[in-house]
Amino acid sequence: MASKELTAALEAARAAAEVIRAYYQKSPSVRIKPDASPVTEADVRAEEVIHARLSKAFPGYGFYGEETGQHSMGAESLWLVDPIDGTQSFMRETPFFSTQIALMRAGELVLGVSNACIYDELAWAEKGGGAFLNNRAIRVSRVAELAEACLSTGNVKSVTEPPHWERLGALIRRVRRVRGYGDFVHYHLLARGALDIVIESDVNILDIAALTVLVREAGGTFTDLSGAPVGLGTRSVLATNAALHAQVFSALTR
Repeated sequence: MASKELTAALEAARAAAEVIRAYYQKSPSVRIKPDASPVTEADVRAEEVIHARLSKAFPGYGFYGEETGQHSMGAESLWLVDPIDGTQSFMRETPFFSTQIALMRAGELVLGVSNACIYDELAWAEKGGGAFLNNRAIRVSRVAELAEACLSTGNVKSVTEPPHWERLGALIRRVRRVRGYGDFVHYHLLARGALDIVIESDVNILDIAALTVLVREAGGTFTDLSGAPVGLGTRSVLATNAALHAQVFSALTR
């Protein structure tokens, strides 16, 4: 049975989807943030809807939003929200963007909702409750050999620096198939067993918090590229079906 928090997060994600659909393919106004990334009116309005709903339901919780910033970060329970993860895809009218809502309690990610409203995939997970995609329970694959594995990459700019690039190249030569699905797509695929390894760099915690819970509850393993657990400062990803994690980590670090 879904917790009140998961119910509220799902309702907030669906409400944000209505805002996003209203702006999609309508050329909403755009501004450039100090980090040189774009933000549209749809991003801001969607986050405002999410913030309003979650704050009303849980007034004592903190909130860390991509667009509206940090509020009560010292609270034991903290919402992590990216209203449109993949704003550039949204702007270019491709469906590879999603609304990401996660809950961190006492430093641990315990709930995640990933809603790709144009792509028509709604995924969610809660600690101890399993992972679901469009109302169907999902699990990672059982692939245990690199020679049979499918690997997906995203945001690999920093990985091109030595010695990581050479190690990634050697790993790629060992797997069966390589793709670059990116954004929410490869995490949904990993969680439902359609691929086995995801490698990313240059990420923000708001991009991956909800997806971390999804992959873990589907039976996978989710760390950064150094093997460290995911936290507010995480900047890279090594996510696998668990069976391959040690092999991939070894290939990338030794």
